[in-house]
Order: sequence, then C-alpha cells, then structure tokens
Amino acid sequence: MPFNVLDISPVTLDDDKSELILLDQTLLPAETKYLRLTTVESIWEAIYKLQVRGAPAIGIAGGYGVYLAVKQSRAESFDGFYEEFRKAKDYLGSSRPTAVNLFWALDRMERCLLANKDNSISDIKSALLAEAHLIREEDEKVCRSIGEHALALLKPGMGILTHCNAGTIATAKYGTALAPIYLGHERGYNFKVFADETRPLLQGARLTAWELMEAGVDVTLICDNMASIVMKNGWIDAVVVGCDRVAANGDAANKIGTSGVAILAKEYGIPFYVHAPLSTIDMKTKTGKDIHIELRPGEEIYKAWYAKPIAPEGVKTYNPAFDVTDAKYITAIITEKGIVYPPYEAGLAKLFE
Repeated sequence: MPFNVLDISPVTLDDDKSELILLDQTLLPAETKYLRLTTVESIWEAIYKLQVRGAPAIGIAGGYGVYLAVKQSRAESFDGFYEEFRKAKDYLGSSRPTAVNLFWALDRMERCLLANKDNSISDIKSALLAEAHLIREEDEKVCRSIGEHALALLKPGMGILTHCNAGTIATAKYGTALAPIYLGHERGYNFKVFADETRPLLQGARLTAWELMEAGVDVTLICDNMASIVMKNGWIDAVVVGCDRVAANGDAANKIGTSGVAILAKEYGIPFYVHAPLSTIDMKTKTGKDIHIELRPGEEIYKAWYAKPIAPEGVKTYNPAFDVTDAKYITAIITEKGIVYPPYEAGLAKLFE
C-alpha cells in the first residue's frame, strides 16, 4: 500500500537525547533502519559512507552535527568555545568535498555563532540549535517551491528520465528533481518515470525506484547505458536531475553519469533540467573546471553491492563520485526563486541581488 512520501524524515534531531537520527540509505530498499548518532566522528562517518546523502540532507546533517559537537562543551570563554566549534566544523567539512551544501550549512552555523559572540555560552548553544532547525525547515519550503516551478515546465502524461536520487530522502522533504514528480502525482499528472540505476552506488535502483514505487508513481528501472534507447524510442519528454554544486557560469556537478545523460538529451532534442536550491549555487566557483571532484574507493565499482567480486581482485579503478555537466547542455536551472535560462552567469547572479 503506497504511503505518503512526506512521512519520511531522513534527518532529524532528538535534542533531549543529544542524538542525530538518520535514515541509513545504504540499507535501502531491503531494510529501513534509523541510526542514532551522538559523536562528531560517527556523523562524519555517516556522511562519508553515504548513510546520509543528497546535498541538502548532508547540509542539514552538518548543521545538526556541528551543534551536537559543541553542545556538551565546558568552555567558559567565547574563544575556547569558538576553537572547539571550528575544529568540529573543519572536521565535518572534510567528509564530502564536492557538495557545497555541507560547507554552506557549516558556514551559516559559524555566522550564527559569531553573531551571538557577546552572549553567554548557553545562549550561543541555543542559537546554534535554532539555526540548525531553521536550515531543515527552510529546506522543506525550498524543495516545495522548486517543485512548483519545475511542474510548470512539465505536462500530464510525460515520460521523465532521472539520474541518481534527488528525492525526499536526499532533502528535508519533497526532494529537488523529484519534487515536481510528487506534486504532479498528487494532481493526477500520471507521469511515467524512468530511473537510471546510477552505478556504482546504485542510488537510482536502490533509492529512487524504492521512493517512487512506495509513493505509487509509475516508475521503470533501467541500466545507465539504456538511456539512449529509451530516448530514441520516444519515451522521454524531459530529463530532471538534482545537483551538488552549480558554478557561476551554469556548469553543474552531479552524480557520475549525469553529463552523459545531458549530452544524449541534447542529441535527441529533449530538455534537460537541473534542480538547484540557492544553497548549491556557488558564485565563488567560476566554472565547472574549478569544482573539486571527490574520488572514492575503487571497491565500490566491483565489490560493494555484490555477493562476490565482479572483477579481478586488485584491478586498477577510477571512481569519481561526480562529473560536471557543461552549461551548454542544460536547458534550464530551476531554483526556489524561479527558473533561470541561459546565459546563466547573468541569471544566476541576479538571484543573489
């Protein structure tokens, strides 16, 4: 029986128990389990191991994580407290270097701390908690707004291809790229979604397909290398993806394989939409060439999801977690403030005026 996808809470805080509660996304779809984490080390590990993933969700986890790291601080001076905070902030920031939301949230928490530096340590802790809650609450509204803007570009009955997972479990709620699909589903749009499996970590197969099936959305799982044939068959009317960082010129970093989908969409004349909260737009990064791409262990390619290795032990591997889609392949970037069309540099800058 389908359930309301809005009931999923991938990142929450039990402040009474000083626990960060995370839906363990590495166990889906076989098992739905929530982690209860109390240390900054365990939160770092959960982010690095993708137990929590999706740029907005990582940012929320970072905000709560840095708060928990200093909640029990016994520092009596601001300088001592601030030193503990900075140490925890830098440590958490080292877990995933590509997703700008993590740094955005941690920087926002630091600004909150500095704005309250003349208050007592107790009051600073309360302000940090309120700010972390606000980051989470705002993300729900941001995702809903992105969904409404994106839905204006889609028509009932469309075939939609998506890559990786940019759904409700990757955010506070709704998702980014999946937000218009959920809103359209509620309104009887009857979208037909095709989900790339998204190797090597299979976020499309394990997470997107699971989410959409549970919500009652028509979803078909395909291997990544099947995107071309479903486009050629005429089954795809639009491609929707999330992103982890957008450069000032509109280049967008997203899960590995996204750029190939964009190139195919351009060839077949299919619009390619990037869904980007303002928190993922990095105006300090001029182009995609300036985005640091995280490299992950090669074992993820041939061992992580298989009962037996599917390649010879010790084989050389290259496992970038993300690739960059050049702005020329992106039809529009959809934000909570509206839809941005090329030329992106001017349009994106205007969002921050």
